[in-house]
Amino acid sequence: MGFLQLLSVASFPVIKVLLVTALGLFLALDNISILGDDARKIVNQLVFYVFNPSLVSTKLAKTITFESVVQMWFMPFNILSTFLLGSALGWILIKMTRPPKQMEGLILGCCSAGNLGNLPIIIIPAICQESGSPFGDSDVCYEYGMAYASLSMAIGAIFIWSYVYNIMRISASRIQKEDGTSNGSGILKASGDTSESHPHKFSETLTPTKDTMDDAYTLLLPDAESEEKVSVSSKIKNRLRVISSNLNLKVMFAPSTLGTIAGFVIGLISPFRNLLIGSSAPLHVVEESVSMLGEAAIPTLTLVMGANLLKENNYGEMHGAGLKGSSTPLWTVVGIVAVRYIFLPLLGVAVVKSAIHLSLVHSDSLYQFVLLLQYALPPAMNISTIAQLFGAGESECSVILLWTYAFASIAVTLWSTFFLWLVS
Repeated sequence: MGFLQLLSVASFPVIKVLLVTALGLFLALDNISILGDDARKIVNQLVFYVFNPSLVSTKLAKTITFESVVQMWFMPFNILSTFLLGSALGWILIKMTRPPKQMEGLILGCCSAGNLGNLPIIIIPAICQESGSPFGDSDVCYEYGMAYASLSMAIGAIFIWSYVYNIMRISASRIQKEDGTSNGSGILKASGDTSESHPHKFSETLTPTKDTMDDAYTLLLPDAESEEKVSVSSKIKNRLRVISSNLNLKVMFAPSTLGTIAGFVIGLISPFRNLLIGSSAPLHVVEESVSMLGEAAIPTLTLVMGANLLKENNYGEMHGAGLKGSSTPLWTVVGIVAVRYIFLPLLGVAVVKSAIHLSLVHSDSLYQFVLLLQYALPPAMNISTIAQLFGAGESECSVILLWTYAFASIAVTLWSTFFLWLVS
C-alpha cells in the first residue's frame, strides 16, 4: 500500500473520533448543557458500569480460545513496558525541567499511563471497517480487534490503579508532609500566616506514615531519602508489605476488568461457551442482549470524552491554568508531549520489533499494530481523577490533558500511518 492510502486509512478513524468528540464538547457547553455536570455524571456511570463491561465481555467471549490466549501472552508485558519506559522518560523530564514539587507525581503519571482503553476501542474498529484496510476481512478484523482492545483496556486499568495511583499518592503524601512541617514552623514564627499559604486539601486517608514514605515507589521521585539504615532484606520485605497493603483492589477490579474476567471464563470454558455463544446456543439471547448494550459503548464513550475535555478545560480556566501566566511550566508541557508522541513511540517500535525478531509475538499484523499503538497514545483520562482525589496538581493536569489531546489528532494519525506501513 502507498503512503497516501495508508494515511487515509489511518486518518479517517481519527477524524471520526475528533468529530464525535467535538459533538460531545459542543453538547457540554453551558449554553447547550445537554451533557452538563449532572448528565455527564450519569452517562459516565452508564459507560463505566454497563456499556464498557458489556462490550469487553462479549467481544472477548466470542474470540478468546486457548490458542488466542497463548498468542496474546505478550500484551501484558508490552503494556508494562509502556509504563516503565514512560516512567523513566518522565523521571528524566523532571530532572531536566525542575517543575514544582506538586507536579512530580503528575508528570510521572502522564508520561507512563496512556489511554489504553478508550482510544483503541474507538480507533481499531474504525480502521478495520475502512476500505483498503491491510487487516483483511472487516468482520474478522473487527472481532479480533475488539478483543485486543478490550484486553488492553482491562490490563491498562489494572496498571493505572496499582502503579500510577501509588506514585501519585506518595508524591501527594510527601507534599503534605513538607507542608505540615512548614506549617508547624510557621505557627511558631508567625501565627495566622500559614492558613492561606498552603491551600491544598487532602483526604484523611492520605496522612503520610513512615511506612508510606518508605514505599518502593518513592524511588521514582527525586530526592527521596531513607530515614533509617536497615538491612536490604528487611527493606525489601517492608516495601512489598507496604505496596500490597496500599493497593486499591476495589478500583483495580473495575467493572471493565470484571467484564474481561467474565469474557475469559465464557470463552475458555466450553460448557459456558456452548451455553451462551452462537445462534444455536440455548441462552444466546442473553449474549445478544449484552452485546446490544456493548454496541452503545463506543459512540457514548466518544461523546463523554469530548465533554470531559471541556470540563478539564473549564476547570483549568477557573484556576488560571492557561499556559500563559499559569503555574504549569511551558517546557514541562512540551516535554510531556515529546515523551508521549516522540520518544515513547520510538522506544515502542524497538521493543515490539525486537519481540517479533525473537518470535515472542505471532505474525498477526493486527495484533502487532495494537502493540505498537499502545506506545503512541495520549495520557489516560483517569490521571485527572487521581489528581483530584489527592488534591495535587489538579489545574496543571487540566492543561496537560488539553494540550496532549489537542496534539493527539496529528500524532496518533501519523504514528498509525507509520505502524500500518510497518506491519503491512
